Amino acid sequence: MKTRKNLFMMISIVFLFMLGVSGFGPTTVFATDDHQSNPNRVKPGEFVVEPPTLISLGFEWYIEGDENLNATVEVWYRKKGENNWRRGLNLFRLNQEQMQPWALTAPFGFTGTGIYTAPNMFAGSIFDLEPDTEYECYFVMSDPDGVRGEAHKYAKVRTRPEPKPYAHGNVYHVYPPGYTGPMQQPAFNGLLNAYYTGAVGGDFTSFFPPRVQPGDTILVHAGLYIGYRFQYANELLSGWKQGDYTWNGVGTYFLTQSGTPEKPIVIKAAGDGEVIFDGNGNFNLFNVMGADYNYFEGITIRNTDIAILAGLKKIAGSSGLTVKKCRFENVGKGIHDDWQGSKNFYIADNVFIGRMDPNKLSPSSFGSTPTLSEYAVKVYGSGHVVCYNSVANFHDGIDHATIGFPDGYPNVIRDRMPVSNDFYNNDISNTEDNCLEADGSMFNMRVFRNRCFNSAGGALSLQTSYGGPAYFIRNIIYHGTGGALKTLNQPMGALLFHNTFCSMVSGAIASNEHFLNNLILGEFPSQPIFSLDTFTNYSTSDFNGFRPNAGAAYSFAWDSPPFTVEADYVNPVIVRRFNTLTDYSQATGQDEHSILVDYNIFLNVTPADPTDRTRVFDPQGFDFQLKPNAVAVDAGCILPNINDGFTGNAPDLGAYEVGLPVPHYGPRP
Repeated sequence: MKTRKNLFMMISIVFLFMLGVSGFGPTTVFATDDHQSNPNRVKPGEFVVEPPTLISLGFEWYIEGDENLNATVEVWYRKKGENNWRRGLNLFRLNQEQMQPWALTAPFGFTGTGIYTAPNMFAGSIFDLEPDTEYECYFVMSDPDGVRGEAHKYAKVRTRPEPKPYAHGNVYHVYPPGYTGPMQQPAFNGLLNAYYTGAVGGDFTSFFPPRVQPGDTILVHAGLYIGYRFQYANELLSGWKQGDYTWNGVGTYFLTQSGTPEKPIVIKAAGDGEVIFDGNGNFNLFNVMGADYNYFEGITIRNTDIAILAGLKKIAGSSGLTVKKCRFENVGKGIHDDWQGSKNFYIADNVFIGRMDPNKLSPSSFGSTPTLSEYAVKVYGSGHVVCYNSVANFHDGIDHATIGFPDGYPNVIRDRMPVSNDFYNNDISNTEDNCLEADGSMFNMRVFRNRCFNSAGGALSLQTSYGGPAYFIRNIIYHGTGGALKTLNQPMGALLFHNTFCSMVSGAIASNEHFLNNLILGEFPSQPIFSLDTFTNYSTSDFNGFRPNAGAAYSFAWDSPPFTVEADYVNPVIVRRFNTLTDYSQATGQDEHSILVDYNIFLNVTPADPTDRTRVFDPQGFDFQLKPNAVAVDAGCILPNINDGFTGNAPDLGAYEVGLPVPHYGPRP
């Protein structure tokens, strides 16, 4: 049996009597000891508050010692002005997990990548806060072996507000080329004539300085804005009717003026009809790599390979990009950014429609067929929020970029760390690979309350994670023919809570993974339902509901080092296969409180047809709410700040709690 049975559960779950007690707060008593000869004693080090998002906060606390992994950090928080403290999920323990070089070289042929080792530290998040609100956060480190140093931290942190246009800036009105009707003043033909002090093609494309200043708004009136990039100086030869001003030969709007967080530069539909920016088949329509805090709202972007280019690795990039209530159609990529210094994007309430066949789920091609649309959104950096978007018909849905080891590793540059990013309440369908990728993230990557239908390559991806935690919480996966989870390249630090997976969970080898309160129901008869490969015997799983496949050679697998070994990143893992939940649980000590379920626990969900992998299902025909008498009701464990407010004797399994509202997916009204 493994050396620390369900260690994560012991440090993360707060029992029922501790919740709901008026005024219960951070009163933990901790030990101190200056004797440094015991490596099991924990020594607190640097404490870091990560960039806040609108509804989440992330923290890091570096340590020395605690070789026996029994130190904990309790989390408490309250809105400024409130009397009572609320309990958060304990910070997550990272224990110098390793990613070996063969993880990258084997599948992709890379060489010279080196070994990545996670820090000795704690990290974690507080969820579901209010935007633009100050919170008090209190952290208490304790260790039965003693704490050498300051064992508590206090921080005041303000969540970010939703970006909005500045109310007192200049307003410029833009009309499409050839418009002859009445115009609100000051008025301009074409976007660049307003953004800059003038716009022409030919040899003078970069001649004019910006007109807009921080806080200014450009209202774009209804019509078609399209450039003819192959006609030299077309506006001089044919007049405005020929097309909108974009840089000659490229057809790109290069936007190079920066706003500020409080005063973004806004390009917004005026509200008098659809505003269409057509790339005319070009490579990139909007380029904001040279500017920060540009803001788009209510426009349609179509017919281009990259709609908005916001950053390229080791070249240039932007921060503070906002894209709200826009529509992207016939695009190869919606929004692309993999620049290491990008921060604080807000991409919300948009619709992304790719070029893949909307009536057919294509299997992951990996070069065998053309990838017509690669992804809707890809970001890198810190503080990004991608929420309430609708995505369909892409290779991937919404991604965190995989660019290799964080900048400067092993001395990672603080300002370039990919931390504290949120992907939530997105509605994603028909992806030939992944719906959501947390790939390449470092600490506090949060993927929660998303709905994913029709995914062929592994609906949720983590390849790789440089430490964690990567949170996957209350996501719904249906018809994930490649499985619910992809964990290539030895990721570390994954927390999967309250997900509803109508697909198997089976991933490549990883470290420090934890599964609690999930529903995992099979789709294909020949597949195991739950198969975990891990380097670490402190990975855990419990309080889940499983529906095994009747025709599988085995149903459960738990492959790890010998149970007498804490972690082993060199030797092959021990392969363990089990036909029943009971056999698996008794042999491994995992899932001792887990149960068997079937599709009849839901109000209206039936299994996908295993003989038709290419079918595209409409999520509107399904209801994943649990029946009040289902065995999954009250079958979970308490996770503070994750399932607060549960309605029965204990939390329900899966993404939905009986009696609570169902989340909204996709653009809000």
